Amino acid sequence: MNNPYDAVAALHHGVSQLEAELNQLQQQLLSLHLLAGRVFSLPAVMKGKEHDAITTIEVQQHLGNEALQLGLEHYCRLFMQHQSEQISTKAAVRLPGALCFAADGAQSALLHQQVARVNSLKARLEQIITVESGVESEERFDFVHTHLRGLITLNAYRAITLLDAPDSVRFGWANKHIVKNLTRKEVLEKLERSLKSARAVAPWTREQWAEKVLEEIEAIRSLPETARLKIKRPVKVQPIARTWNIQQQKQTQLACPSPLLVLCADKNQVPALGELLNYDAQQVKHRYKPQAEKLFAIIPRLHLYSDRLM
Repeated sequence: MNNPYDAVAALHHGVSQLEAELNQLQQQLLSLHLLAGRVFSLPAVMKGKEHDAITTIEVQQHLGNEALQLGLEHYCRLFMQHQSEQISTKAAVRLPGALCFAADGAQSALLHQQVARVNSLKARLEQIITVESGVESEERFDFVHTHLRGLITLNAYRAITLLDAPDSVRFGWANKHIVKNLTRKEVLEKLERSLKSARAVAPWTREQWAEKVLEEIEAIRSLPETARLKIKRPVKVQPIARTWNIQQQKQTQLACPSPLLVLCADKNQVPALGELLNYDAQQVKHRYKPQAEKLFAIIPRLHLYSDRLM
């Protein structure tokens, strides 16, 4: 597609479809018997505070039907209109936890199909915004909010996780980096596309921004062909779930921005649900922290590093 006009039409259609399928999912879940619910609300990220360092997070626990209601609202929260105007749309709202339902074979099959439809539409939206629109990453926020005011893209993208009765679900916190290796050619192509788009990025004028990108292009060209380049972008601390299967003797770690949906064929075998404790950065203990490779910042705004100095 790579056409913003086609992408806008696809975007509107995709969000309408997603809202309809999420409503259907909500109705299906309300028709099932809730066996256990435990979710944890986290403090909202306020506008202008998106990049502040996080050292502590206070968690509030909700159980049973209250957890179910919060979970259903969370799945359907795609727009900032669904929340206070003071809350940032650049930060996803997270609600870790788990909702466990009794479901026979037919009910389970229907729910698996419904969740698959929802997740397929979420993946489609991400494809439209990040690829088919042809819009560079630093300009996507403005592009999305021009055409779908208040859409919280991370909430719209994030898949819903559906599990078939693990034996236990425990919760915790994880810190990590997104690391992506790039070639010199790939970085130059990205910067040249940004230059050709002739857009301004606040607080710069169009001319100032073009000058800044040209400087970045020259910086990359000054590196030798053999220079290694990588994006190493920190991801703020996030909630995770660890599920345990006794029969397989297997633990699985999952990102947990939304409540896990758990289906139980036997209502007497409900998974043990753990607690999510408050986060305190000073209390974090690393079992093993490998020696980091020495890297040099090349383009800080892109979190782009190299093993060579310019």
